[in-house]
Amino acid sequence: MNGGLLVAGTTSDAGKSVVTAGICRWLVRQGVKVAPFKAQNMSLNSFVTREGAEIGRAQAMQAQACRVEPTALMNPVLLKPGGEQSSQVVLLGRPVGELSARGYHGGRQQKLLGTVLDCLAELRGTYDAVICEGAGSPAEINLRRTDIVNMGIARNARLPVLVVGDIDRGGVFASFFGTVALLSPEDQELVAGFLVNKFRGDVSLLEPGLDMLHGLTGRRTYGVLPFQHGLGIDEEDGLRVSLRGAVRESNVIEPLGEDVLRVAVCAVPLMSNFTDVDALTAEPGVVVRFVDRPEELADADLVVVPGTRGTVRALEWLHERGLADALRRRAAEHRPVLGICGGFQILGEHIEDEVESRRGRVEGLGVLPLRVRFAPEKTLARPEGEALGERVEGYEIHHGVAEVTGGEAFLDGCRAGQTWGTHWHGSLESDGFRRAFLREVAAAAGRRFVPAPDTSFAALREEQLDRLGDLIEQHADTDALWRLIESGAPQGLPFIPPGAPA
Repeated sequence: MNGGLLVAGTTSDAGKSVVTAGICRWLVRQGVKVAPFKAQNMSLNSFVTREGAEIGRAQAMQAQACRVEPTALMNPVLLKPGGEQSSQVVLLGRPVGELSARGYHGGRQQKLLGTVLDCLAELRGTYDAVICEGAGSPAEINLRRTDIVNMGIARNARLPVLVVGDIDRGGVFASFFGTVALLSPEDQELVAGFLVNKFRGDVSLLEPGLDMLHGLTGRRTYGVLPFQHGLGIDEEDGLRVSLRGAVRESNVIEPLGEDVLRVAVCAVPLMSNFTDVDALTAEPGVVVRFVDRPEELADADLVVVPGTRGTVRALEWLHERGLADALRRRAAEHRPVLGICGGFQILGEHIEDEVESRRGRVEGLGVLPLRVRFAPEKTLARPEGEALGERVEGYEIHHGVAEVTGGEAFLDGCRAGQTWGTHWHGSLESDGFRRAFLREVAAAAGRRFVPAPDTSFAALREEQLDRLGDLIEQHADTDALWRLIESGAPQGLPFIPPGAPA
């Protein structure tokens, strides 16, 4: 087998990442050697591979679904927004500069097509199948000329395309039809059919519509996936976090002790790697919520200041919202605060930034004894160490270099009273360390909270990926999907007018 597939979507957040991961896990359970691929990803949630390359976290999780080690080949282009108008461009795992949206789509993007195709070809030469994920919608006609992630990659690599639609949003039939009808004849030849995502109710009521869609487009529907809570893998975009909800749609498990533990995450601008707190939501009795008002810190047992792509901007936001003073009061009262990466830098004495914001010297919150200087080179690492008597693993992605001048050592950072700071993302995924840290937090907060002795975050992730594989196996036409991956799009698919504009 030397197959491939592009999972496209009618919109952003249609479920492409989840479906891609589910297909990957289903295939690997059939004995297929499979890899994920996303030519270009825009995300503030990233990961560091073993070779020290930065890629999107969604592709790292999809690699886990494939039971393979993630590499830069799986996400050759990563865009990390620095605001509404510009992004840092990460090529093959390394930052190569900042570009405006106009500058990127105006010429730079198309020049990367050769690199993207080379990476895909290398993966296809190594694996039995490569499941590719698109971005946004393939029918973004204003961007088609320079597209390297949707039909641009499908056309060049002759990949069949499966279009995913989120029926929970409504309008899925119009979205499916319109997506195909806005593509050129050459692109339409590769669109094999559709997959309905997040369906609630009786599928028999949907079937007449699917039959009509087949009649209108000549393309079949490869499955109807039911709506299920808690199926999201690591999110791509930190710009769209709900301030009021939990990190995931998972239910809070009953605590082992008498109390729950309440965690408030400051929803700073350009929040990156907010997935750091996912491991906390896996603990029975831990309640996590995002906050943007100082009064929401009052009943929190732990406040987390997360990473951000705009450290100085996030610091200003904390002042604007009154959260800066609330954090200072917490630190003075010895109530637990944890700063991670950019959040760690914010808690220090001052920041020298001529790289990210170019604002020069900016005073921090002054609750941790450290000074930060932004370096042009980005630190990308997979450190291991020990804290609270437990082994810890993490990953680092930052320009800021911290000079710790006091306090107690804590990973690569420091601790002062009940204020903790580190550059290490992912440290809370180390089960023993997470339990030890939560015991410290509970004691400081006066909560009779007891961490579960057997929660394994890695095992829970595996269970989640297996649920995604089950979803494909049970609710998609896997025989037809197999033929599509192995043999490509069916021949003779009809053209649906009007097609792409000239």
